[in-house]
Amino acid sequence: MLMLPAAIACLMAAPPDSKPLPPITSQTVKTVADVTYATVGGEKLQLDLVLPTTPGPHPTVICFHGGGWAIGSRKDLTRPNIWHPGGRDGNKDLTILQKMAQRGYAAVTVSYRLAPKHKFPAQIEDAKTAVRFLRANAKKYDLDPDRFAALGFSAGGHLALMLGLTDKDAGMDGTLYPDESSKVQCVIDFFGPTDMSLYAETAGVEKAIMVPFLGKECLTDPACYKRASPIEYVSKTAPPVLMIHGTLDFMVPIIHSERMLAKLEDAGAEAELMPVKWKGHGWEGDTVKETALKANEFLEKHLKKEGKK
Repeated sequence: MLMLPAAIACLMAAPPDSKPLPPITSQTVKTVADVTYATVGGEKLQLDLVLPTTPGPHPTVICFHGGGWAIGSRKDLTRPNIWHPGGRDGNKDLTILQKMAQRGYAAVTVSYRLAPKHKFPAQIEDAKTAVRFLRANAKKYDLDPDRFAALGFSAGGHLALMLGLTDKDAGMDGTLYPDESSKVQCVIDFFGPTDMSLYAETAGVEKAIMVPFLGKECLTDPACYKRASPIEYVSKTAPPVLMIHGTLDFMVPIIHSERMLAKLEDAGAEAELMPVKWKGHGWEGDTVKETALKANEFLEKHLKKEGKK
């Protein structure tokens, strides 16, 4: 569940017929870095925001990095997209967060506690706490608390799905900002795992990634693997979900997204899967533009309109 560098670039390209986006300057975008949203066991959990300077409140995209729940950093999403092919939206060296802000979104990248020191559900508790923190501080950052999206890559995609599909009954909300909702209005998942039990079929992967994350093997505690699987929380009340997944992804096979799509559709939820032919766990080149366009369209449809908390 590592996030390949190329995967970072697969968002926020401009559609071919779009108008030029405003340049990134101190007059058009404001960056607020290293904001502590919680302190757990003496460990500061922080997030970074890139905010449009246009009048808000702004729809907000909350992003989660990949790295097998064990490595990576929120700062992965604040670095220039050096793999980006460029295009009509301008500078290829813009970060994902800057590109989102260009399009009128408040963009946030979130740190969460990492395995093996911190086992599941610490990561989803942190994700939910970050959402509630942002709602509690919506006026301060000019955010629209009724228009939040969760987006993630690989392990971060898993967190985005868990954030979108679980409620308080799942017992993963944590205790901070209890008066705020951790609900999001839509989810974009880039090649995230949805059924953890599938990794029990590959002993090497289970030992290397799942056991450090979950603390045990599936045969020892299948209920733990089930509890950590987004597919187990599907219901007709799920927010709209877009999954984007390479057909040749051997790290997180596309069957994860295919099964999730089928279950969401059977439940009557709104869901879509964009298979990316002949691509693996991340991609480059023209495929970046294609997947970015799809993500843009999804956000325009579900986040630019008025949402419901």
